[in-house]
Amino acid sequence: MAIAAVPDYLGRNFSTASPGLRFGMYLSIWNDDFSETKSDGKPSIKAKEKVEPLKKAGRLNPNDQATMKHLLVRQQAAFNTVTRAANGLQLDAITTAPFATGLGNEHPTENGFAFLNPYGLPYLPASGVKGVLRQAARELASGDWGESDWSGDYINTLFGSEPGSEKLRRGAFIFWDVIPQIKGDSLAVEIMTPHHTHYYQDQQTPHDSGQPTPISFLTVPAGSGFTFHVQCDFAMLSQAAPELAQDERWKTLLEEVFSHAFDWLGFGAKTSVGYGAMQEDQVKKIARERQQAEQQEQERRATLSPEDLAYEENKPVIDKFSETFEQARKATYQPGQEFDSKRNQFIQAAISWEETRSRLEAATVLGETLKWGVSKKGKDRLKAAVEQLQGKKG
Repeated sequence: MAIAAVPDYLGRNFSTASPGLRFGMYLSIWNDDFSETKSDGKPSIKAKEKVEPLKKAGRLNPNDQATMKHLLVRQQAAFNTVTRAANGLQLDAITTAPFATGLGNEHPTENGFAFLNPYGLPYLPASGVKGVLRQAARELASGDWGESDWSGDYINTLFGSEPGSEKLRRGAFIFWDVIPQIKGDSLAVEIMTPHHTHYYQDQQTPHDSGQPTPISFLTVPAGSGFTFHVQCDFAMLSQAAPELAQDERWKTLLEEVFSHAFDWLGFGAKTSVGYGAMQEDQVKKIARERQQAEQQEQERRATLSPEDLAYEENKPVIDKFSETFEQARKATYQPGQEFDSKRNQFIQAAISWEETRSRLEAATVLGETLKWGVSKKGKDRLKAAVEQLQGKKG
């Protein structure tokens, strides 16, 4: 039975350790003498002997799941603190295929994985996000994907100059690491089966009769959530490309490269065979837009005077009564009809208002009803109400 290459005093139960520790230090793939398990005398590890240890390493205990969520909450709070809504973009996506990252990292299984230290949870480095989006911008600027406002100058302005350029400068975009919100309680184990190991590794003559070699590796399962955060150095952008700073044109370009990357490029490793494909999370997008609209409305109302706030609250009541009156006057007035009751309710509401503009508008609407919808007995009472609304100061 394979064991982890650790001293006996550490024990053999690593269920409370993070996935990063279980994968990087406590993976149970070794013999009792801590040598690699063998298969037919070869030093490689049997594929079937790797699957179960990888599954154990990829499980998320309750602490892992809580940490994963809290990291995103903290990241969002930090993003909102250091950037305003006009100078940043937060975009939510869902993976439509497994996501792999860090496969080239050194590991006994010959397939690594990228974990964020010290939390031991999967992540997509900011450099990886920048690289994919820059490539998306290059493709759009080439013109091969239809018309686009992207150009080489805009790429250098927003992403920074290429290494080796005569004039080096950083870009206006600042990318953040991405903390995946994993669907379920475990990472997934995928298997690839190279058919030409005899040629690539054993240096034998290439032919088509080679035996496939199953290779297991960890992935973030499809359906997991990715939240991207991108800052924009607005001061730098205003100097380098003022036309992009106007009307949030830079944000439109950024959303365009995200859309292209989701549809055609993917993020992470093995994107050429479909890994890392994503799509924007429309549910979260609508919820975020609603939240931003509510926040903007709160900020707008905070700038209004008490009188303006009162008028905004009263105006819908005035408009609704005006609409009721316009509908009622299409027919012949009959004393005691439903309109009289609604008018009395409106009079009581309007007289209770203290704000002057609301009272005057209410008086104007009620004055119009004198020309059509009032009985002889109620005419004097209605006139008195109109005069009271016109004469009392708010």
